[in-house]
Amino acid sequence: MNTADTTRISTGIAGLDDILGGGLTPQRVYLVEGSPGAGKTTLGLQFLLDGASRGESGLYITLSETADELAAVARSHGWSIDVLSVFELAGETALDIDAQQSVFHPSEVELGETTRNVMDKVDEVKPVRVVFDSLSEMRLLAQNPLRYRRQILALKQFFTARDCTVLLLDDKTSQSDQHLHSIAHGVISLEQIAKEFGKERRRVNIIKMRGIRFRGGYHDYILNTGGITMFPRLVASEHLRDFVPAVRATGAEGIDALLGGGLVRGTNTLIVGPSGIGKTTVSTRCLLTALERGEKAAFYLFDEGLGTFFARCLALGMDLRPYADSGQFTIHHIDPAELAPGEFAQMLRDAVELHRTEFIVIDSLNAYLQAMPGEQYLVLQMHELLSYLNQQGVTTLLVLGQHGMVGEVKSDVDLSYLSDSTLLMRFFESNGRLRRAITVIKSRAAAHSLTIHELQLGRDGIRIGEALEGFDGVLSGLPSYRGSTPMMAIVPDADS
Repeated sequence: MNTADTTRISTGIAGLDDILGGGLTPQRVYLVEGSPGAGKTTLGLQFLLDGASRGESGLYITLSETADELAAVARSHGWSIDVLSVFELAGETALDIDAQQSVFHPSEVELGETTRNVMDKVDEVKPVRVVFDSLSEMRLLAQNPLRYRRQILALKQFFTARDCTVLLLDDKTSQSDQHLHSIAHGVISLEQIAKEFGKERRRVNIIKMRGIRFRGGYHDYILNTGGITMFPRLVASEHLRDFVPAVRATGAEGIDALLGGGLVRGTNTLIVGPSGIGKTTVSTRCLLTALERGEKAAFYLFDEGLGTFFARCLALGMDLRPYADSGQFTIHHIDPAELAPGEFAQMLRDAVELHRTEFIVIDSLNAYLQAMPGEQYLVLQMHELLSYLNQQGVTTLLVLGQHGMVGEVKSDVDLSYLSDSTLLMRFFESNGRLRRAITVIKSRAAAHSLTIHELQLGRDGIRIGEALEGFDGVLSGLPSYRGSTPMMAIVPDADS
């Protein structure tokens, strides 16, 4: 570490500053590389406009875009670049008929003229922050890697001597060119990944940053009206908090008995079962009980529309609208095709740290999986998320749907080892009727029941029957009856 740790300058993007541990070391030259559309120009503008807001002069040197195009980009974000100096090397003079002969000059002459014009403009404006967009034109003019490297080194020494902090933008047109990585003080790589369906995904990686500690790996970001928003990768170990792990009731006495008392603060519970078994209903009952205790709660709904969700809860005697209206309860309808995993993690962090949310439901992990590039990434992401939520004292319910109705069922992903408690729900057939069974197969927080019970959902709430001791093979869906355990009377059932 050096003294720069105490004299960082902001990039204009809070998330990127967090990734960099405070921002950039001033008076250095940095490379920002990325394919077209990754957001390099937007990042450069945010960097300069942040400096302008602090009274620092900024210069945008554009070789690839006109000043009008740059102003249009800024307007699309609601910004004005009137406070910045824009130097347009691809201006009208480049097309002047009297200057056409310059096109036929040797490449080194054109490159030298371009570099000299840049230096003259910097000496005129005396900027604190500079964005150079882009290096691909410089590379084409140089035609030779050695000449190109010499010109970049000359620019670096020139900018450093004038105490400028510089972002050099490069569009990765030359994948094999690594000269800039060794020259630049730091390298920020932006990536845009096209998906077969849904929104493109963007992520940033800090390839190198001399003299400062930064958070490595890939971090998601989005590019919307208003600029770039970056979501630093969640590291649970950085967020420790003291709390009392109290046992809280679920609102259903039978489920409390199965869990050994109820849900424990600072733990997560996985609710597993096939579609229609009642996973969301059980989760909502637990959430409503937390609201009735005065806790703040959040529900992240992937699979169901908000209107259907509220109507179904009301039909089951669980009215969440008053809590939503008061702000004690927030519900977010998530579209996995439009979601960046890092964005979802930031939503949870904001709920916990900004809104003091104590109870969270994620329904369901199957849809969340579709936002991830692969199953192994979901497991890693959920490990950090759940560790973070547990350390914050949040009670978390996770819903995981399984394929199949009766008999053999399968899951998209196995997250049971990450959960503190696991509720397993199954359909089974008895006397020509489809019934539900529930059991707890795991609990790290309490001595749980090992019995399997019948479950009924209706307007009068959740009912848990006697242990199904007279049955064998209930969890397989096709039990054999060998005892005298009575089945509960059928009550009017709502869609679960």
